[in-house]
Amino acid sequence: MSTIIMAACWPLQNMSPAQKAVLISLADQANDDGVCWPGIKTIAKRTCLSERAVQEAIGWLQTVGLVFRDYRLNTSTSYTITPSKFQPAAAPAKRSRATGANGAPGADGAPPADGAPGAFGAPPGADGAPGGADGAPPPVQMAHPRGADGAPKSSLNRKGNRKGNAKEPFPAAPQPALGAAGAGLGDDETALQAACKHTWAAYCQAYVQRYGVKPVRNAKVNDNVKALVKRLGYEEAPRVAAWYVERVSEAYVLKDSHGVGALLAKAESYHTQWARGQAVTGTAAQAADKTSANFDAIEQAKQMLRQRTGQSQGASNHA
Repeated sequence: MSTIIMAACWPLQNMSPAQKAVLISLADQANDDGVCWPGIKTIAKRTCLSERAVQEAIGWLQTVGLVFRDYRLNTSTSYTITPSKFQPAAAPAKRSRATGANGAPGADGAPPADGAPGAFGAPPGADGAPGGADGAPPPVQMAHPRGADGAPKSSLNRKGNRKGNAKEPFPAAPQPALGAAGAGLGDDETALQAACKHTWAAYCQAYVQRYGVKPVRNAKVNDNVKALVKRLGYEEAPRVAAWYVERVSEAYVLKDSHGVGALLAKAESYHTQWARGQAVTGTAAQAADKTSANFDAIEQAKQMLRQRTGQSQGASNHA
């Protein structure tokens, strides 16, 4: 739990109880960078909400800038909590609701006024009560808490959150337009920072799973992460970073405890291995070196044999 993120989320207002509960649940599981990756079922269990209500709340939190959701391939979705970007004015307009007779609320279980049709089209009961059989109440509708003022469905994927699956590649992330000095400009610099944050989150998650502790982060590590993103691209850098920690078992990498510097030193090579789905182990590398050495020895032997044959033929001609 990050007390920094929690302290920034608690004072926020202008949201429904369900939306606040989901936000606090995410903040409670986030690290100091505001990144966490709980499942929808976990959030629903922690907040006592339905999974649909959780999804709608997350969609609303995305719309107002409080949450950035990154759909990742073959792993859990990553959420980044950004309290400083909260924009209540970005919330969608309130949806209009159908009303019953004389302006009384209609469906969703609200009682109609003065004999208006009951919920779900059932006949009205006594004094306008929702009608059922012989005035009995209609079947109970499963409750799905709504977001404030008509929260959007999470499936709308607002705010440009990326999504992909095994058969559908991730859409390309915007690459920075470089100026004369080679620095990203405006929104492109923000995109670069976001890519660096997600690359570190993917690397950190894989590192914790492998070593049980968080990796060290300092100015040098941040520079290496930024250089890695620029060399491998916004979309592929996080995936290669996570794959590197999970799959690479070369001796010097293990000795370095999968440091970011070792990843950066052979970034393009690891990218190729990741794309092929095959990591080159120390044993495989030694076998390749041995095969290459044997091939060179055979070629040298052939060359010496050709030279000796040529010398023998020359001596015979002179004789």
